Amino acid sequence: MTNTKTTACCPPAEPMPPVPTDENEANEHLARLAKAIAHPARVAILRLLVRKEGCIAGDIVDELPLAQSTVSQHLKQLKEAGMIRGEVDGPRVCYCIEPGTVALFKALVEAL
Repeated sequence: MTNTKTTACCPPAEPMPPVPTDENEANEHLARLAKAIAHPARVAILRLLVRKEGCIAGDIVDELPLAQSTVSQHLKQLKEAGMIRGEVDGPRVCYCIEPGTVALFKALVEAL
């Protein structure tokens, strides 16, 4: 499958959420996002999705030395944190980076 077709199955990206100006709120956001990527497998998934500009769940499983159920759990955690987005495309699910949330994470880290 080509990147163009894979990317097309991803839902549209959300805009970057505003960077919190309140320090306590910024701390909460940063901690929540840091927790979402606090596992090497989730970092590997994010890197894979950046490289491939989107990926079908089965392709992610093929790339990582993890069971399908483990990959699914990590994808769920990343999606719940808003770091990735996914859409059912027939019998498969396509996942993509959520660039706005990744940009927010970067901004929060830079503000430390």
